[in-house]
Amino acid sequence: MEGIVVKSTGSWYEVMKPSGEIINCRLKGKFRLQGLKHTNPVTVGDKINYEMEPNSENGVIFSIEPRKNYIIRKSSNLSKQTHIIASNIDQAILMVTIAFPNTSLGFIDRFLVTAEAYHIPTTIIFNKVDLCTNGLEDVLQETIDLYHKKVGYAYLKTSVNDKIGLDEVKELLQNKTTLVAGHSGVGKSSLLNAIEPNLNLRTGIISKTSFNGQHTTTFAQMHPLSFGGFIIDTPGIREFGVVDLNNAELSHYFKEMKPFIGKCKFNNCQHIHEPQCAVLEALEAGQIPAERYQSYLSIMANEDVFN
Repeated sequence: MEGIVVKSTGSWYEVMKPSGEIINCRLKGKFRLQGLKHTNPVTVGDKINYEMEPNSENGVIFSIEPRKNYIIRKSSNLSKQTHIIASNIDQAILMVTIAFPNTSLGFIDRFLVTAEAYHIPTTIIFNKVDLCTNGLEDVLQETIDLYHKKVGYAYLKTSVNDKIGLDEVKELLQNKTTLVAGHSGVGKSSLLNAIEPNLNLRTGIISKTSFNGQHTTTFAQMHPLSFGGFIIDTPGIREFGVVDLNNAELSHYFKEMKPFIGKCKFNNCQHIHEPQCAVLEALEAGQIPAERYQSYLSIMANEDVFN
């Protein structure tokens, strides 16, 4: 029998049948013994095959259908292993805030690079724009200019309090399977509840001392939308380490570098200090944003970002 994994809690999986009914499943014993480098061999979004356990209402997953794509990050407690966040995704939304909490450019770039590597189109949502006052509105516009005008990413501005951009987000989500990611506290759950009230996702509060959010989502979970499509709500990601990417190919996942790749003097140019490097020349000419290039160097050095 076939189904889609809609929630993973580690040892048990909630699987949605074609009828929409949810059944609890576990992994077949031998399945766990496969030499997988990921901490979770089955993830939300996986299309799986299962069989019912004798004299039980639970199922046993015995195989996974080939994945269209997936997106991963470093495991939070085993840095040499990876954690698959979700699979079979049509698009991703990266929700960021300029303040309360602040989302660093390094975090944004690491997510975008990973999404590019796994061929997942991403829209950046700038949430809580109603809080961008007293100079923060300038920071907001500068960040939008960086990622939209200079790099080419689609974006939306939203505010649940002021009901800004909600219809646009709903239109973006319709009839797509969308991964929604971001730091804790950026307002993912509140925004999704505003668009689809039946979700009833738990919302948290912002710490008055650190201005960081507190985790309200423990496990990634897929939810059907009444207007068509699915959203995959993910736990707030504090850090995002780029994994499984070859340094020689890293520049291919920075949109603004692509036009200059192949124009360098050396075929194996890493765009750091090599002579007659087209990327460095474009950087000097202002065609590549300095902030993004710093992220490129940081990722090349295998540095992680925690805020």
